Amino acid sequence: MPRAAKTVSALMETQMADAAAVARVAPVPPRYLPHVLAAEFQREAPPNEYLLVLRFALINLIGFALVGVAHLFGLIEMVLTADRTGLCLVIAAVFLVGLGIAGAQAFRLSRELNVARRGDLPEGSEIRGYMDKLSGVGVASRAVFAHNLRLKLAHRISVVRQIAGTLVLLGLIGTVIGFIIALSGIEPGGVADVSAVGPMVATLIAGMSTALYTTLVGSVLNIWLSINFSLLAGGSVKLASAVTEYGETHGAT
Repeated sequence: MPRAAKTVSALMETQMADAAAVARVAPVPPRYLPHVLAAEFQREAPPNEYLLVLRFALINLIGFALVGVAHLFGLIEMVLTADRTGLCLVIAAVFLVGLGIAGAQAFRLSRELNVARRGDLPEGSEIRGYMDKLSGVGVASRAVFAHNLRLKLAHRISVVRQIAGTLVLLGLIGTVIGFIIALSGIEPGGVADVSAVGPMVATLIAGMSTALYTTLVGSVLNIWLSINFSLLAGGSVKLASAVTEYGETHGAT
């Protein structure tokens, strides 16, 4: 009898396993398929890590692609040739410095956002420093710490906005220099001399070209860098919100 009981038990287990396998491979009714796929995607999809870096890369790839198109049409060479002062190159160099700083800040914000989403507390992270400050403090102190966190994050990216404003100022300086060049070639006493009119007109055109092109380059690069600053500002707000929400949920009361 014990041997027969074991045999019956083994058969029952085999039948249950076969039934479970059939249930797993059984076709899902069409009306339930979208819900099943959505649940499976939510279960298997990895977290959106370094999403801010990807957005930063996409924006600037589009920007550099437009620069490449301008180069193909000869616009870049035209600007560099017309600008005798070299100020357009200076503006471009300042822009690249600001873009490099923006990229470093985007990577740092994205890394901190990943940490905040996972709820980790690694040494040196913003969320770890914030949680250490919350130890044994009241509600009023937490509000002060949250405000200070927002100010600190805004201060870190403020240099990008300052560089973007500097680009416009450099363009305006180029405008002034261009007008000075244009007016320096005009001699009131030589207006009546036909042979002197040609050089004066050439100097006037060169000065106006410098004035207009430096203003154009400074304004366009200001817009480009300002878009990057807006991206960083949004990331800073998200990080501050994530850190403060974690602090309110897990911090001391």
